[in-house]
Amino acid sequence: MAKVKSEHHIRGGINKKPNLAGVAIGSLLIVLFFGFPYVLMFITSLKTRLEVTDIPPAYFPESPRWSNYLDVWSSEVNPASALLSTIVIAGGATLLVLLVATPAAYYIARFRFPGRLVFLLLVLCTQMLQPTVLGVGLFQEFKGWSGYAVWGALILINGAFNLSFAIWIMQAFFASVPKEVDEAALIDGLGRLQTMFRISLPLVWPGIVTAIVFVFVNSWNEYAAALILVQQTNLQPLTVAMPRFLGLYVQDWQYLFTVALIAILPVIVLFGFIEKRLIGGLTAGSVK
Repeated sequence: MAKVKSEHHIRGGINKKPNLAGVAIGSLLIVLFFGFPYVLMFITSLKTRLEVTDIPPAYFPESPRWSNYLDVWSSEVNPASALLSTIVIAGGATLLVLLVATPAAYYIARFRFPGRLVFLLLVLCTQMLQPTVLGVGLFQEFKGWSGYAVWGALILINGAFNLSFAIWIMQAFFASVPKEVDEAALIDGLGRLQTMFRISLPLVWPGIVTAIVFVFVNSWNEYAAALILVQQTNLQPLTVAMPRFLGLYVQDWQYLFTVALIAILPVIVLFGFIEKRLIGGLTAGSVK
């Protein structure tokens, strides 16, 4: 009898519905907590310079200056060229990582070769090094790269520092696909490359999307290497160009926040397009 009551109690606990009001309130608090800085940035972007620097500062502008979003494009900083530079560097680094990490992750997942574990550990160790630590070495390596070639240098640097993460996460997804799937394709006459592209890649697409998002965002936000290598102002990415709004005598905080919001939009659009696949990649393997 006690066993029956215990089982009934356990089933009742499993089937108990969550408190929808509590979930809604908790979700709202989380949204407010993480969304407040962006709201503050948006409000500040609509102020004048005096409203921002006044003591005490005005919390809300007397009359929103929507013209800030137009005036900023004709400023000395030139966010248009900085945005183009950031897109080229982040997109190029992401493409480079995909081209290198995909076959590497597939080979590691499908073959057991001598030194495989050591290789994976060495790849993981590269995550311990950041561009800031290697600043002197990076400058010595790429100091002769001038003009648009510096974009290529940043693409190589960002690709190198994000390659290990992409290999690790993609090889885990490739390893989750049964080898029998590849063996069946090989028996049917497909080559190894055809098997990887036509059979395995569609099955691990969530993992690829996850790698794309993390590599793109990391490259988009990279600052140290770009600050060291890019000396021409018209070639600087957003992370380096934005602080130029804060001069010695004049601080255009309203323009700084305006450009910061503009810089966020491409990332938001990227997440909007691949949100479902990203969530699938992050939760893959949680349910069997």
